[in-house]
Amino acid sequence: MSEPAAGAEHEAGPDEASAPDRAPEAAPEPEPEPEPEPAPVDGNAGRRRLKAALWPPRLSRGQLVVALLLFSLGLALAIQVRSTNDHHSQLRGARQEDLVRILDELDSRQQRLQQEKAELEQSLAKLENSSNQAKEAQEQTRKKATELGVLAGTVKATGPGIVLTVDDPQGLVKADMLLDTLQELRAAGAEAIQINDVRVVVNTYFTDLSGGGVQIDGKKASAPYRFTVVGNPQDLVPALNIPGGVVRTLESHQARATITQQQKVVVDAVVDLKTPQYAKPASK
Repeated sequence: MSEPAAGAEHEAGPDEASAPDRAPEAAPEPEPEPEPEPAPVDGNAGRRRLKAALWPPRLSRGQLVVALLLFSLGLALAIQVRSTNDHHSQLRGARQEDLVRILDELDSRQQRLQQEKAELEQSLAKLENSSNQAKEAQEQTRKKATELGVLAGTVKATGPGIVLTVDDPQGLVKADMLLDTLQELRAAGAEAIQINDVRVVVNTYFTDLSGGGVQIDGKKASAPYRFTVVGNPQDLVPALNIPGGVVRTLESHQARATITQQQKVVVDAVVDLKTPQYAKPASK
């Protein structure tokens, strides 16, 4: 048996000859990771953040001052509106003749102020144009001293005016009602007032007595209370008779007010002029 020749090639087996070259196997694709589920929405989160931002309030001093000023302004406006509405309600309920009387009183006050202004301007013109200014100044000073004496109650006064008599059979008239009457007369232009035998001055005061009656400047005064007033009757009478005024108030307390106009009334009660203890003229 002969050996294969040297250099003879090894023949491939049937399996090796027929099998094609195998390609490298592909790596398997990674499976996609599942997406995370969205977190549940908290509907109250925004509300809680807003509450945390607003409370507790963080106010600066300036903001606090502005808030207080706005509050004060609003309160004042509310009070003013309410007061105005009350006044308008009172006027709406007034009769036509009462409204005419109120209007006449306002016109009279305006005319009185205009007259006083004209007199002052006339006095100034006399002082500026007078050839004898020293004599004119003395005359003006004397006249002014007399006027001030009437206002201060140190001299008697006479002129047109009214007499108001208040009868109080039930003893229900109190010091505050007499004070309201005095204030109404002053507002209407009364220049000199006497109640019974007491001269009314700038510091006149009223007090109630425990046993009935009223004290005026420390002097006892009892009904009927008689107001002797120097002033323009056309101003004084309507002022006392306005709706809700002095006469209506006195009548609501079972008192009776009688007003008489006179061409000449005399206020003859006077007061002693007191030297001030502490007040001194102020230097310019």
